[in-house]
Amino acid sequence: TNTYKSVEVLGNGESKSILGVGISAIPMYNLPETSDSRHPKGRGNGYILNLGGKNFYLSGDTEDIPEMRSLNNIDVAFVCMNLPYTMDVEQAASAVSAFKPGIVYPYHYRGGNGLSDVEKFKTLVSGSTPEVEVRLRNWYPEN
Repeated sequence: TNTYKSVEVLGNGESKSILGVGISAIPMYNLPETSDSRHPKGRGNGYILNLGGKNFYLSGDTEDIPEMRSLNNIDVAFVCMNLPYTMDVEQAASAVSAFKPGIVYPYHYRGGNGLSDVEKFKTLVSGSTPEVEVRLRNWYPEN
């Protein structure tokens, strides 16, 4: 049975603690910001979850935005990279190299042209910020 009585909605920049988990809503959006953008600023969130003293960042459908680049103290990051919906491999690698999570998992990397080159992402991140551990997983086992 479902014991949860309500849905919690967070806007960009809001934070809550739910069941002992700290949750912060981080903006996620497309660049350039246009009226026909798939993900306009303010509509959706990425999230930072604080679990067991560790900070986990889930990027959501975003591009290489200043709010992501300025993150601090991220232990584990899940970063998307699939054109045309989010950012390309080079943008994702550049952003990760800016905020330097301890570990990064590329995810949400299947787009209109197939799978993004996660091996290239790993090479770019490892070359510019070797202290960031890139972990590749097969999110799309049917491919």
